[in-house]
Amino acid sequence: MSTGKNKYYVRSHISEKLFRRLIRLFALDLTASEAAAMTGLSVRSGNTVYLKLRRQMARWCEAQNPLAGEVEVDESYFGPRRVRGKRGRGAGGKTIVFGIFQRNGYVYTQIVPDCRRKTLRQAILGRISLESVIHSDGWSGYDGLVDMGYQKHLRVNHEAHQLAVRKNHVNGIESFWSFATTPGQVQRHTRSHLCSSFKGNRISLQSSS
Repeated sequence: MSTGKNKYYVRSHISEKLFRRLIRLFALDLTASEAAAMTGLSVRSGNTVYLKLRRQMARWCEAQNPLAGEVEVDESYFGPRRVRGKRGRGAGGKTIVFGIFQRNGYVYTQIVPDCRRKTLRQAILGRISLESVIHSDGWSGYDGLVDMGYQKHLRVNHEAHQLAVRKNHVNGIESFWSFATTPGQVQRHTRSHLCSSFKGNRISLQSSS
């Protein structure tokens, strides 16, 4: 099905208008199969576009590293299930997501298997410039960051009900977690971000391995 020229998806049979619609459905968290059914594309075409979009987004995110300046680090737990009596770190049935928030900048997230020191160090190293000031809570998994070469590491002790000491806080990354788990918020803002990111930029989605 030839549907016209597409300046965003080179060598494609998908029109620019249809491609923009796919981006909206992608941002609304519809599956590739659902998007294909709504646009008249084959499931294979829908899967192909979704995969290429995810790869391109991953490349763009990688290009932003390392983050620098004042950064906040934290973890959050995503998933529909919760084991009775277990909350926070160690909660059952949850996917652990580690995040780095660059103040007045970007957010980097990564799924991690656990919150141990070794795991968090691997997630941090190379993602944050050594000249940065790192803000975290008092979790022991963040111990030793200065020994790794980072200029400064400041903490807030949530267990002592300490939320912020002047500029020392992790309110930015915690606000992001709240934003990410609020129904409708991610979809609306992601759609806007995707459209603005792709506008004026060819995203080279030609067939390749």
